[in-house]
Amino acid sequence: MTAEPRSTPSTPEPAPAPVADAAAARSGGQTAARDAGLTAALASRDLVVDLARVACILLVVVIHLLMIGVGYAPDGSLVVSRPLEAQPWFAAATWFGQIMPLFFAVGGFTALAAWRSLARRGGVATAFVRGRVLRLAGPALPLFVFFSIVLGVATLIGVDPALLDTIATGTGSPLWFLAAFLIAQCAVPWMSQLHERAPRMTLVVLAAGAVVVDVLRITSGIAEIGLANLFFVWLFVQQLGFWHSDGWFRRRRPAVLVGLAAAAYLQIWPLVALGWYSPDMLVNLNPPTVPLMLLGIAQISLMSALHRPLSALMRRRPAQAVVHLVGSRAMTVYLWHLPVIIIVEGLSLLIPGAAPEPGSAGWWASRPLALIVVLGIVFAIAPLLVRFERLPTAIPEGFRAPSPIATAAAAVLAIVPPFLVMQWFLDLPIALIGTASLVVVLLLLRPRRGALRA
Repeated sequence: MTAEPRSTPSTPEPAPAPVADAAAARSGGQTAARDAGLTAALASRDLVVDLARVACILLVVVIHLLMIGVGYAPDGSLVVSRPLEAQPWFAAATWFGQIMPLFFAVGGFTALAAWRSLARRGGVATAFVRGRVLRLAGPALPLFVFFSIVLGVATLIGVDPALLDTIATGTGSPLWFLAAFLIAQCAVPWMSQLHERAPRMTLVVLAAGAVVVDVLRITSGIAEIGLANLFFVWLFVQQLGFWHSDGWFRRRRPAVLVGLAAAAYLQIWPLVALGWYSPDMLVNLNPPTVPLMLLGIAQISLMSALHRPLSALMRRRPAQAVVHLVGSRAMTVYLWHLPVIIIVEGLSLLIPGAAPEPGSAGWWASRPLALIVVLGIVFAIAPLLVRFERLPTAIPEGFRAPSPIATAAAAVLAIVPPFLVMQWFLDLPIALIGTASLVVVLLLLRPRRGALRA
């Protein structure tokens, strides 16, 4: 969900129709040049990273679709349940299905490339942070506006508060990601310096910090202590993306990488067996815990071990097209898929036979069609929302960038609403706070009229 620069380049604009032989020659030459540019761009990027990011997003959609069950029992009563979590193999599956560590790792890869590119052009850390905040806060604004309107209207017309709370909690749950990811991304300029000076020591210090935080949380019983691992755990995993960017994982043989992944999983096992952590890796997500660091090592190792076949896949135009389609709308898909799932599930109750009992054979058989419908709706509304993913970050001539203080204030204000959701779940007051905060964020980050500052 990082968006600057985009890892999958857009396809070239079609050449205009020729009106004469000379024009046709020029057009053909322009087309060939654009094709050559696209080929060069593809060759200079690690498209496996793009594939991993898109796969993570789509897996999140699939998991949520399987976790939300709304339908009718054979006796006609309404059933609301979480069928996926009821499966005996669910906890074990989360050891592979909890893919947020991989997402943060590939986000680190992309962010480091963006920061190094900006720094080579003379850009400063403030400009990088401004761009990251715009790319993440922009897409969140219409969602908070949507929740403010829907929850406000539902409250005014007297919808059952318990039902409203359940729906708001479920649909707003993915917003936690924005707080954690913004913290990690805004730290990239400084963490990259530490990586360049002492890459191993940086990982050791972050890992040690995460262990200390977890020990204090477990021994004291104070869950809020674990919030410190929003820094230690996610920055550790993001640093793995820096190591991947520098080629460390690529230089290892596949057998070594598989062994590294196995070792990481084997270290998780005693931590769970001793009762320090839940065997369900989703439970270990908020606050983030040490097992997520080990999952990050395992996941990026396995991705690197499979790099050759995945790279071969990404040389195919259809694969590039799919990855570009989803990747260019990544934040829209991530933020809006749960509201769409809830709407689709609700509408299915009005169609006879379309809402089988959750967990039944008919319900499981309906999931592929439900996935197609949900993704179809998300991509149908994407043109209305994707502009918020592409807010311009360039400073026009005759304008100057916001001050470092304004940029820092905007970053904090952008983190606050999703952090509130993470701690207390979404409701009308938090939706209104989020809307107001993100409007202020975009105002603070606007270019200012006047001479461009050096």
